[in-house]
Amino acid sequence: MHNRPPEPEDRADETAARDLEWMARVKRGDQEALAELIQAHQQRVVSTVAKMLGSETEAEDVAQQVFIRVWKSAPRYEPTAKFTTWLYKITRNLVLNELRRRNRHSTLSLQSVSGEDDRPQEIADRRSTSPDASLLEEELQKAIESAIGALPEVQRMALILRRYDELSYEEIADVLELTVPAVKSLLFRARAELREKLRGYLSD
Repeated sequence: MHNRPPEPEDRADETAARDLEWMARVKRGDQEALAELIQAHQQRVVSTVAKMLGSETEAEDVAQQVFIRVWKSAPRYEPTAKFTTWLYKITRNLVLNELRRRNRHSTLSLQSVSGEDDRPQEIADRRSTSPDASLLEEELQKAIESAIGALPEVQRMALILRRYDELSYEEIADVLELTVPAVKSLLFRARAELREKLRGYLSD
């Protein structure tokens, strides 16, 4: 009799159990377990933060703060939800704090990101030029990133968690401390706004 390959949900369960085992050790002050957690989850944290902030460099700094917070908060950690949900909550708090700090200390005028007539510069219409496929793909990716970056903060977070991190509606609701219907409403509005901003790319 052949052993069946593990199903995706089996692997997810194993990963969740592994995280909880590491956190139990981290609660006891085990720095090696913390290093294992960082190695397993750092890339997803950096990626999420980078998409929220639009900066890889700042994302590294914020991700470091996330895991410092994990270490300091470990004694109070209780496994009432998946470790990754708790990790994303910490990430959410630190990202939103950073965005608020930016807003408070920003001295840039709208002119620095606008044309001389004070109207925001629009994404170039791809139909006016004939770049090759690779350039079009790069241009579209930049347009998508720009459009996501212009979304309101909570909409942006919900969209990133759903689109890139592939969290369920229930998990996103836990991270953002909202109801599932509220999350679905956020995502609906975010997608509608993205379609509007990317209309020039989506039309024939």
